[in-house]
Amino acid sequence: TPMFFFLLNLALADLGSICTTVPKAMHNSLWDTRNISYAGCAAQLFFFVFFMSLEVSLLTIMSYDRYVSICKPLHYGTLLGSRACAHMAAAAWASAFLYALMHTANTFSLPLCHGNALGQFFCEIPQILKLSCSKSYLRELGLLAVSVSVASSCFVFIVFSYVQIFRAVLRIPSEQGRHKAFSTCLPHLAVVSLFLSTAIFTYLKPPSISSASLDLALSVLYSLVPPALNPLIYSLKNQELKEKVPDNEAFKGLNLL
Repeated sequence: TPMFFFLLNLALADLGSICTTVPKAMHNSLWDTRNISYAGCAAQLFFFVFFMSLEVSLLTIMSYDRYVSICKPLHYGTLLGSRACAHMAAAAWASAFLYALMHTANTFSLPLCHGNALGQFFCEIPQILKLSCSKSYLRELGLLAVSVSVASSCFVFIVFSYVQIFRAVLRIPSEQGRHKAFSTCLPHLAVVSLFLSTAIFTYLKPPSISSASLDLALSVLYSLVPPALNPLIYSLKNQELKEKVPDNEAFKGLNLL
């Protein structure tokens, strides 16, 4: 079904984003080093931006999927057929690739003359721009502003979709049905809001309020927390997915946890 198809794509995006930052941070912590090569930093930035932008696109598509399934159920098969889902997923992956490629090429074309120490546990665009002494960084800032505008538009679309969903849910006569819908939709919206609001603030906050502890906290909130919470919210709270799990003692033990 479209829901599980997009869940698969979201799981790949979450896994990719975690694998981009966490293993290197763990390696540096265990071996008491802070080094990363120039090429490694560029690769890390590319994949991080790629998976994060892919996640934004997929969350937007999934909110549309939920909107159609709840508000326009009779049109669900037409609007979200297998070909339409494949096209939307392909567009999300392709746009994320181009977006990451533009940012990586633009960021690493700047001369870095203010040292080589990044105030972050991974290569992040705002931290790299702080090391640049070229006025060309304004070009990257402009690209970031456009990207934030697109992310904000996605967030508005997601909120609008959930507002329509909530309006439809409130018309459900069964209190149990309303509770089930709200218990599923509200965590989705909470994680999306946390992810996009902290990411947008990270890239738009003025330098005057920047500090090492604040930058670290914001980066953790948008780069590690949502990918860790998404499997819990989108999978473990999904009754259809629970029903697919084999009914054996091992999984009974997992359910007790």
